[in-house]
Amino acid sequence: MASPVPARPLAPDGYPFPDDPAKWLPWSRTVERLEQARNYWLVTASDAGRPHATPVWGVWIEDALYFDGAPTTRWARNLAANPQLTVHLESGDDVVIIEGTPEDVVTDADVAERILKAWAVKYGQFAPEPESSGLFRVRPRSARAWSKADLTDGTRWTWPPG
Repeated sequence: MASPVPARPLAPDGYPFPDDPAKWLPWSRTVERLEQARNYWLVTASDAGRPHATPVWGVWIEDALYFDGAPTTRWARNLAANPQLTVHLESGDDVVIIEGTPEDVVTDADVAERILKAWAVKYGQFAPEPESSGLFRVRPRSARAWSKADLTDGTRWTWPPG
């Protein structure tokens, strides 16, 4: 996956997001937050546009969030009808939001082993079956983060197509 391109977050005039690249957060810090998060809030919309938010467990491996769930859940049915996803970490002043298009995937043995190992360390139960079914992967198309309540380190990242 290509490296993300940092920029000032898009916001109305008056928001104190920095224009100076030296004040932007490094992507590596955001990756640490994604790796350490316990709950990932999925935000989906039905084909009629009704929003739905729910927390799920997952792991950040190889520049992607892997999470599992039954296809009968509201969020999975929403993704089947409208495959756009926003993921927000639980936060106070420290915010991480990613957007992307999830894929229903079956992984190879190496990635499956890494997912299961990270899952066991983080949760110790309810492991997914990454080599068979029910696993989703989302690679970010864009991301936003800030760590200060005054927004003075807010950063937005986008990924080149491809």
